[in-house]
Amino acid sequence: MAILQKTRDKAGLAVSIIIALALLSFIVDPSTLESAFQMMSSKNNVGEINGKAVSYVDFQQDIENFTTINEIVTGTSAQNEQQQQQIRDAAWQSLLDRYLFTKKANEAGIKVGDEEMKALLAGDIVSPVIAQNPAFMDETGVFSTAALQNFINSIPSDNTGRLALYWNYLQNTVRTQQYYSKYGSLFTQSDIQNPLMALKAIEENNETSNVDFVVVPLTYANDTTIKVSADEIKKYYEDHKHLYQQSASRDMEYVVFEVKPSETDIAATSEAMDNLYEEFTTTDAMKSFLAKNSERAFDEYWYKDGELTVVNSDINDFVFGNAAGTSQIIKDDNNVFHAVRIMDSASIPDSVYVRHILLNGTNQAQLADSLLAVLGKGESFSNIAASYSVDTQSAMDGEQGNLGWMTQNYMVAGFAPIFTAQVKKPFILKTQYGTHIIEVTQRTAPVAKKQVAVLQKTALASNETFNEYYAQASKFANIAAGGYQNYLAAVDSCGIYSHPMTGVLESTSSYGAIDQAKEVTRWVFDNKVGKVSPIITVNNNFFFVATVKGIHKEGTATLSEVSSMINQQIYADKASAKAAEEIAAKIAGLTDLQVIADTLHSMVNPGVDVRFASLTGQGLDPKFIGAVSVAPLGEICGPVAGTIGTYVFKVNSRETESFYTEEDAKNYAAQVNAYTSQMILPVMMQEAEVKDNRARFF
Repeated sequence: MAILQKTRDKAGLAVSIIIALALLSFIVDPSTLESAFQMMSSKNNVGEINGKAVSYVDFQQDIENFTTINEIVTGTSAQNEQQQQQIRDAAWQSLLDRYLFTKKANEAGIKVGDEEMKALLAGDIVSPVIAQNPAFMDETGVFSTAALQNFINSIPSDNTGRLALYWNYLQNTVRTQQYYSKYGSLFTQSDIQNPLMALKAIEENNETSNVDFVVVPLTYANDTTIKVSADEIKKYYEDHKHLYQQSASRDMEYVVFEVKPSETDIAATSEAMDNLYEEFTTTDAMKSFLAKNSERAFDEYWYKDGELTVVNSDINDFVFGNAAGTSQIIKDDNNVFHAVRIMDSASIPDSVYVRHILLNGTNQAQLADSLLAVLGKGESFSNIAASYSVDTQSAMDGEQGNLGWMTQNYMVAGFAPIFTAQVKKPFILKTQYGTHIIEVTQRTAPVAKKQVAVLQKTALASNETFNEYYAQASKFANIAAGGYQNYLAAVDSCGIYSHPMTGVLESTSSYGAIDQAKEVTRWVFDNKVGKVSPIITVNNNFFFVATVKGIHKEGTATLSEVSSMINQQIYADKASAKAAEEIAAKIAGLTDLQVIADTLHSMVNPGVDVRFASLTGQGLDPKFIGAVSVAPLGEICGPVAGTIGTYVFKVNSRETESFYTEEDAKNYAAQVNAYTSQMILPVMMQEAEVKDNRARFF
C-alpha cells in the first residue's frame, strides 16, 4: 500500500479515475450520447451493447471495481453523488470499449499486439497513463522503470488484490487508448481538404454583397383561408420520419405537499436559540460548543466584506458594521436562525508566499527547535530544507522548500496561521503531516477581515406538523384514487395546484426545485395512462400524488404525437408562400425599391453587407442570404419567401476581400475533422443500436 500512498500524496484529488475515452479527444457529453442512440432493453438489464445484454448484477460488479480503483487513486472511500455518477459513467464506458469499440477497431484491421503493449508499458514509447502516474516516478518526479517494476513485484504479496486490480485497469486503459489513437488516425489522416475545397471556402468567406432590401414580416394572425389536410400531414410525416426520433418519455401531472414548520415549531426553535445565546456569547471553547449545538461548524476563515452574503446578507452587514466581541441573533426568510459573534478583526492579506521544512520522526520537535535557532543565525532556508525536509518535491521557483503562493481556499490543511504571521520570521507549526518550520516571505496588501462564529439552527417540522401534512396528502390521495377524473375532482375539492409536466425521461430526478425525486419518475414509468399514484414521499418532507397523462415510446414518434407540430410547419410554409405571391402581385412592374417599400408600407434597409458564409449571426433569414449570394447585380429581386418575412432586394455591389485566409480554411477543416473524430463512437453506438437504461436503476 505504500506504493499507492505515493500516488495519493503526489496527485491528491487532482488524480481521478482515468477513463480511456477521456485520454484522447473522444469525450462525448452524456446528452450527446443520449441523442446518438435509442434506449430500449429488458426491464432487468442496464442496457445492451452490440447485441450483448448488460445485466444489473454484472454492471454493479463493474461499478464496485471502479469504486475500488477510485479509492486506490484518491485514498478515500467518501464519494458525493457527482463522483458516484462519474464512477458509473466510467464503468459504462469500459463496457462500450470492451464490447463495441475495440471489436469495431479489430474489424477495421486495427490491432494492439503484445510487443506493442510492452513498449507502451515500459519500453521506448511509454504511454502517458504510465509515464505520468506518480506511483511510477522517482524522487525527482521522472518516470522510473525501476519504480514500475517495484510496483509489479509487489502485486503477488498483496493479499487484498487491490494492486492487481489497479494494474489490470492501467493495462486495459493503455490498450484502449492505443485503439482510439489508431482508429482516430484512420479518420483524421484520410479526411483531407484538397486545394479546390480550400479555394472554394476562401472565396465564399471573402465575398461580401452590399444590399438594399425591403422586408415584410410574416403576420402571426391565423389565416382561415390556409388549409392543411390530413393527407398533407401524413405525407409530410412519411417523408420526414427521421426527424421524429424520440426517447421514451411520459406526460404527467402531480400535486405536492411540502412539510413546513408550524408557528409553534418556529417558536420552539427561537426559544432554543435564546437558551443557548448567553453561553454562545461568552464561551472560550467555541469550536466544541458549535460542534455540539449548531448546524454550522466553526471555521478559522478570515472573511472580508461581502463574503458572508452567501450565508446571509444581514449577517454580513452586522459583522462589518460592528466591532469584535459583539453578537446578535438573525432570522432569515427560510426559518433559519443565526446567532453571530465576531471573534476577531485584523488586516489580513489575500495571499502569502510560503516555504517550509517538514520534519517527521520521534525527535521532530527537538530538531525543529534546533533548526529554527540555526535559521535565526542566518543559515540558508533552502539549504536546510534540502538537508532535513521530508518534503523533497516542493521547490517552487527553483528554491528547495518553496510551496509558493497560498490563499485561504488553496493552502495546506492546518496552515491557517500563515496569514497572520510576520514576513520573513520563521515559526514552528504542527499539522497532521508532521512538524513544520514555516516562513512567509511575501504577502499581498493586507485587507480588513474578521473571524466569526455562527450558531445556526433551522426550524424543522415536528412530528405533529408532519402528521398534519401527511393527513392532507392522504385525504387528496383517497379522493384521487381510481383514475384521472377522480384526480381532477381531488384538485378541485382540496383547492391545490396541479403541476403539468411533459417529456419526463427515465433520467428525470428533479421536479421544480425538488431534487432526488427519482421515486416519482419510477412510478410514472411503471404505470398506465389514467393511473393515480398513492402518496410518494420524497426527502421525507415532500408528499407527491401523480397521474400519468401520456406515454411516448422510444423510437419514431407516432403520427398522432407529432401531427400538431407538422400542421404548424405546413401552415407556416403555405403562409410564407402566400405572402410572397401577394407581394409579387402588389409590386408587379415596379422597378424602384423605395416605391416598392412605400407600396408595401415598409422601409428600405440600405447598404447592408451580407456574406453567404455567415448564415447565422447576421440577424437575417438564411433563405434571404442564400438568394443574395447568387442574385445579379443592380436588379430588383424577389419576393423571397423567408421563414420570418418576405424580402425584395437589390444587390448594389460585391467585393472579394482577404480577411479569410488559407490558414483560416485549414483551421476550420481541422475543427470539422475533430468533430468527426468525436462522432466515431456515437455513430458506432447508433449502428449497433446500443441501449442505455441506466437511468432506470440509478
